[in-house]
Amino acid sequence: MKIFAAVSPWLLIGFACSCFAATPEPYSATHKPPLHGRHWMAITGKPLGAMAGARTFERGGNAIDAACAMLAVVCTMYDDVSWGGETQALIYDPRAKKVIGLNACGVAPTGATPEFFRKLPQIRTNRLHHPPAEGPLAAITPGNPGGLMVMLAEFGTLSLKDVLGPAMQMAEGYPIEAELVAKIERHAEKLRKWPYSEQVFFPHRGATNTAPSAGEIWRQPDLLATLQKLVDAEAQALQSGKDRKAAILAAYDRFYKGDIAEEFCRGSREQGGLHTPKDL
Repeated sequence: MKIFAAVSPWLLIGFACSCFAATPEPYSATHKPPLHGRHWMAITGKPLGAMAGARTFERGGNAIDAACAMLAVVCTMYDDVSWGGETQALIYDPRAKKVIGLNACGVAPTGATPEFFRKLPQIRTNRLHHPPAEGPLAAITPGNPGGLMVMLAEFGTLSLKDVLGPAMQMAEGYPIEAELVAKIERHAEKLRKWPYSEQVFFPHRGATNTAPSAGEIWRQPDLLATLQKLVDAEAQALQSGKDRKAAILAAYDRFYKGDIAEEFCRGSREQGGLHTPKDL
């Protein structure tokens, strides 16, 4: 999945993202006509994502603000990318004629050593010849939240609250697209292995235990609560006298060093993962 946004003085020339267990979707040829913009342009794979970029430009944001808003929205929609995924970006500053690269790829937990995996029963019995490709033992540390916040702090102009606003509105509830419903149903067996995934993607508990229907209002209250914690951290930092950049990085610290990090690691280890607060 790629995001592009353009406005003077910054040009985001490439923003590639992935989740840590993305499954390639069938390729279908599409006709994509050239697009032209006089003042700004916001392009991504989802109309709701591009709309978030457009709203950000309209309120005076630059290309980085718009790209971060689009990233937040498409992560919330699981468009082959999620909040647990990774980000790489190339940012061009035409004033300095300089390209800046941002690498927000996750890393493996320190406990994910060859020795650890060799001791797994499925490895010892020759049923598995390499570490698991899916599940908690395959998960790296989340890169997207950090990439978004660092890029916004360094090169954006708006607050984290403004940039996360569209994604938070969607996490509160939005009409789910048929494409995501089809993905959930296609990977239902895999998703149901993990209680937290099942809770999010199969909200109709009980006898049916089915995915939402296309167009149904789909809610992600836990995600909304996490994003609200980031916004709260920013607000508290601003109230204490910190500037815009420092306030956004205070939210970064809450995600990777504070209570969000602790809960992430607790959930990972509960499901058999290896993450520790030090890894984040």
